[in-house]
Amino acid sequence: MLEAILCMLDEIRPEFDYKESNNFIEDGLLDSFDIISLVNMIEEKYDIKIDGLDIIPENFFDAEAIVRLVKKSGGNI
Repeated sequence: MLEAILCMLDEIRPEFDYKESNNFIEDGLLDSFDIISLVNMIEEKYDIKIDGLDIIPENFFDAEAIVRLVKKSGGNI
């Protein structure tokens, strides 16, 4: 799942190396529009619905945080 998330991030902003960042938000790798795009991609790929209350910066700090969010929302590995 981690590699799939990294591939989605690459589709959104291919100019960044997401593996090197510890905080996508603070490092400027993701903005609010990118997060919405990523949420849509995740919901489609994993056939889940991410609760709007879970769309907070802490859940998008890094790829591992995003994976935890997907699992919490019912996504399969």
